[in-house]
Amino acid sequence: MTEKRPYRMRRRAESQDQTRQRIVDAIIELHEELGPRASSISAIAERAGVQRLTVYRHFPDDEAVLTACTSEWGRRNPPPDPALWEGIADPAKRVRSALASFFKYYSGTWRMWSVGHREAPDVPPLQPVLAEFGRMLDGIAASLATGRRGSKAHARAVATLRHALAFPTWESLQAQGLDDDGKVALVEAWLAGVGGR
Repeated sequence: MTEKRPYRMRRRAESQDQTRQRIVDAIIELHEELGPRASSISAIAERAGVQRLTVYRHFPDDEAVLTACTSEWGRRNPPPDPALWEGIADPAKRVRSALASFFKYYSGTWRMWSVGHREAPDVPPLQPVLAEFGRMLDGIAASLATGRRGSKAHARAVATLRHALAFPTWESLQAQGLDDDGKVALVEAWLAGVGGR
């Protein structure tokens, strides 16, 4: 009897973990397809193959639903690691590598980024997530900019790089038909124009 109880408890815990994962997968799919505002608990439950009460048992409110989505989606889709370009000695090649890495990243994750930027004004829990990502981009832009720190040329280079690294910039250039190489070349021309190279 005592041997069966831990086994049953372990099986129940595994089943709950699997159910939770199905719900999280459903949340991510629906948020990417419809956005958080249009992803009702009923739709999440139907997609996950569970009852609404089961969703609430794991995620009691909208903020918990959104947190589950953003944390798991972020774990599956991490942004480019600065180690990819930090070791490149030539500043122009370093910038090119960073831009290419981010543009490739956005190419593979654009649907969720598009939804996030579109709905953030009306979905307050999204705002700190985007703000944190923005602070990361601030640091990357500052680290990539060349020129004497404090000079106008350096400040312009930082602003240009920060604009170039933002998802809405990628999305706008993508809508105009530029491939990633074309986007990189355009940003390099911007940097040359502001004296950042």
